[in-house]
Amino acid sequence: MKRLLTLFWLSVLITMPLLAQHEPPAFIKDSLDTYVKRAIGRWQIPGAAVAIVKDGQVVVAKGYGVRELGGREAVDANTLFMIGSNTKAFTATALAMLEQDKKLSLDDAVIRWLPDFRLYDPWVTREATVRDLLSHRLGFETFQGDFMYFDSDLSAQQVREKFGQVKPLYSFRSRWGYTNAAFLTAGEIIPRADGRSWAAFMRERIFQPLGMRNTLALSTEITAASNKGAAHTIVHGQLRKIPYGNIDALAPAGSIVSSANDLVRWVTALLDEGKHDGKEVIPPMAIRETRTPQSIQGNGGHMYNKSHFSLYGLGWGLSEYAGRKVVSHTGGVNGFVTSVCLIPEEKLGIIVLTNTDANWLYEALRNEIEDAYLGLPYRGYERVFHEYYEKQQAEGEALHRARMDTVSRHPSMPLPLSAFVGDYRDAVYGAMTIRLEQNKLIARFEHHKGRHAVLEPLGNNRFLATFNDPLYGENVWPFVLSGGVVKSITVRVSDFVEFTPYEFVKN
Repeated sequence: MKRLLTLFWLSVLITMPLLAQHEPPAFIKDSLDTYVKRAIGRWQIPGAAVAIVKDGQVVVAKGYGVRELGGREAVDANTLFMIGSNTKAFTATALAMLEQDKKLSLDDAVIRWLPDFRLYDPWVTREATVRDLLSHRLGFETFQGDFMYFDSDLSAQQVREKFGQVKPLYSFRSRWGYTNAAFLTAGEIIPRADGRSWAAFMRERIFQPLGMRNTLALSTEITAASNKGAAHTIVHGQLRKIPYGNIDALAPAGSIVSSANDLVRWVTALLDEGKHDGKEVIPPMAIRETRTPQSIQGNGGHMYNKSHFSLYGLGWGLSEYAGRKVVSHTGGVNGFVTSVCLIPEEKLGIIVLTNTDANWLYEALRNEIEDAYLGLPYRGYERVFHEYYEKQQAEGEALHRARMDTVSRHPSMPLPLSAFVGDYRDAVYGAMTIRLEQNKLIARFEHHKGRHAVLEPLGNNRFLATFNDPLYGENVWPFVLSGGVVKSITVRVSDFVEFTPYEFVKN
């Protein structure tokens, strides 16, 4: 009997740590709801959804706040959000699946599958591989060309044609530069290798087998959905509802619309060798391929804890944090920012979805949940991030006020406003017109119908350009003058869209 009691208590002592592993950390059990509710108020986020997967079990999948500013319909775990660049992991996984199907190789030259594929340098056109497209190493600056492509009226084919005309700022494979048009190009290979469109492949090979019943492949499909979050941004401190982005011309880079409950199924499968309900949906080797480092993003680093490198695989960022490999990505598109994070060694998945593009909570909350599960101290990232955000916003508002003060003084210009009126052209983007309307210069762009910028004099040859769509922001646009004649103008848009300027030459 004594021996049996000894064995019993030994078994209890062995089992207790295993049972404790399934008990969520105190932050998740006791503080998560309070934390999120407080944070969405501080950040002016109408609604958010959060999900956590641990050891194959859903720990949390719930919504907070409302779907739309001024509305009463609550966000729940099935509310749809545009996930932006978290689409990229789906695209890369699809191509890795096709490689496992022996339908292509990730090391195939792109031109093998897309004979019309062109990049600025003919040698790079010949050498670029599918893997290069999926790892952002073609030599472009991050977001280079995106003003042309993003939410424009260009078709996918036209985007690819213009992509081939953009001169990369850097040499081939010399550095990492986030390139949305490269993921579009990669997605265009799928119908050539498989016979199905990118969207059909997503639905039939990934969404349906994983039970992601509400997930949409294309951004335009969100308008017909019932349980969906509206898109919002913040302009000069005020929360605004904005139109949904139409980015289907870049669909493989960022068009998927999904919910916390559906993304739980995606994340759970990725943490379980691609299985759903015991059946393999995604080959394990395809998952491993996407998590293999291809490009160097940076040295890593963390404000509090140890993190030694930052790499990029295929559609996933890869980093080391507190001794664990982290597989993650974020997504930003008109009115939404989102985060998906996996820590495979811990069988931990974290999903944060928000319906305003002007917040950093989606990253702060992910960090908080990571630390809770890794046994690290509570850091209060949301508060720290918000303090920095407020400082940045205050600096931006001060700059805006200074610019508007200059405008209000009606500074003298080297030429009358009528001299700046005319037709302009960027060699790759195409046409822009500047017209005098009600004594103000208005710039309109060929491929962005319904959007315009008001140009107000700042003195010398500079104007303050303010777009009617806040996504494109407010920037200073200088003109080049020669011999009393307007020659060209340098156009910049919000960094959220693109960092690289455009040079429009007057006809």
